[in-house]
Amino acid sequence: MRRRHGLLLAAAAVAVAVVICGGALLLGAVPGIGGAPTALGAPRFVDETSSSGLDHTYDGGATFSTGGGLAAFDCDGDGRPDLYLAGGERPATLYHNDSAVGGPLRFTAIHDPATDLTDVTGAYPIDIDGDGTVDLVVLRVGGNVVLRGLGGCRFERANEAWGIDGGRGWGSAFSATWEDPNGLPTLAFGDYLALDANGKPTGDCAPNVFVRPDASGRRYAVPIPLAPGYCTLSILFSDWDGSGRRDLRVTNDRHYYIDGSDQLWRVESGKTPRVYTAADGWVAMQIWGMGIAAYDVTRDGYPDYYLTSQGDSKLQALAAGPAQPTYRDIALKRGVNAAAPATGGDILPSTAWHPEFQDVNNDGFMDLLVTKGNVDAIPDYASRDPSDLFLGQPDGTFAEGAEAAGIVDFARGRGAALVDLNLDGLPDLVESFLGAPAKVWRNVGAGDATKPVQMGHWLALRPSQSGGDRDAIGAWIEVKAGDTTTRRELTIGGGHISGELGWTHVGLGSATEAQVRVQWPDGQVGPWTTVAADCWYVLDRSSGSAQAWHPPAP
Repeated sequence: MRRRHGLLLAAAAVAVAVVICGGALLLGAVPGIGGAPTALGAPRFVDETSSSGLDHTYDGGATFSTGGGLAAFDCDGDGRPDLYLAGGERPATLYHNDSAVGGPLRFTAIHDPATDLTDVTGAYPIDIDGDGTVDLVVLRVGGNVVLRGLGGCRFERANEAWGIDGGRGWGSAFSATWEDPNGLPTLAFGDYLALDANGKPTGDCAPNVFVRPDASGRRYAVPIPLAPGYCTLSILFSDWDGSGRRDLRVTNDRHYYIDGSDQLWRVESGKTPRVYTAADGWVAMQIWGMGIAAYDVTRDGYPDYYLTSQGDSKLQALAAGPAQPTYRDIALKRGVNAAAPATGGDILPSTAWHPEFQDVNNDGFMDLLVTKGNVDAIPDYASRDPSDLFLGQPDGTFAEGAEAAGIVDFARGRGAALVDLNLDGLPDLVESFLGAPAKVWRNVGAGDATKPVQMGHWLALRPSQSGGDRDAIGAWIEVKAGDTTTRRELTIGGGHISGELGWTHVGLGSATEAQVRVQWPDGQVGPWTTVAADCWYVLDRSSGSAQAWHPPAP
């Protein structure tokens, strides 16, 4: 049985079990979270790496120093996020999630030649062929590989079957969108430095490529170069202006270019992409661009973009509405410029990599993870540079919470995922490092490893529709709790060579119920539906309903 069909059948079977869904996972109550919206403190993260079975290190020479990504997705249809970690010069590894609901984190390595690839820098999950089973785009130095999911956490190489040329370059970024909701997705691949015939970096930035399905709709056409390239490290298709058109945001590493900048490519159906210029209102910006994360921080109805860099990172918001892509930087004002290490005593500038928005304490205010670590041993930048965990505040600012959360580590951070691994309503953390073992932390809320305590209420939502775009990539999920409405765009791409596909986590604070609706990728808006807190729901487009789901036993 295919994965998504299994989820929908499970949802139907427990549609009347809302009380069980909510009640079984309330592990405790935090005093004082009722009443007006209040920002909660940092949750406690417990390092369970040694007991979890996760034993993996990303490593390699200079060509792997900018990699280290991972993917979180459900590869066997049980609703739990499994993990795929890049290895650099070592083999990448797929880990099955064996964690019991609300229990300690447990993983089992699944070794197979299809997934145990070397030279992997990162990966993104995506259902390319719309068959309901997750596929995997694996970025590599020397040629990207696309794996077709076969179910049961098994995969096969699909480059030739789908007509996807993996290239011979330094794979560094990926994003995807659907221009035809019933067909194959449009893909974009980012390359870092060009490689010579011997696979060695030339010192020149490589062009990126844009790939659409061919006329048959079953395979891909010849890639379109997005040139010039400026040593790209992250790309993201996103509807920045609310038009329903998803343009391609590109952040680049200025270490190797002189006259370039970050880019925004206009993507119109049937037309070759074109780069926005000053005449369109685009303001050139040169940063050491590493990763992209999107969220409507300003609550103006449009996504803001967090861009990691060396030194100060950027939080870009539209300067004067959606008429033109003119952005202002509000990172310092909001408290997330992340220019220096928050602890550890090193006073040199930071090097930031993977950004990710997630409400880790379920107070209804979005938080932000920023992984950090020196590229290798660059003397002008901090060597003791732990990752940041910025906690959202009621006034729209953020406060540092990494030390209180217990996630401070001085290894060189790279990719990461904030995802609910044991399905208890508290997002856990997986982080990859360069030259050091990856770590996994269990979020135990306001409690400890022996007695987790829930913080705030939450929802886990998953839109589902027919056609090629089964996971409704490009949709916006809206959640109304009390007087607060939050919106989240579903995307594939961004981060730092790290992608996730599955449940969308939403913190509700003290609210015990909420209203949810979906603006689908074609612009149609579904009805508001009232749901109980502390539950999982499949948001089914055909019925217009929110169908409760409950995790099976591992």
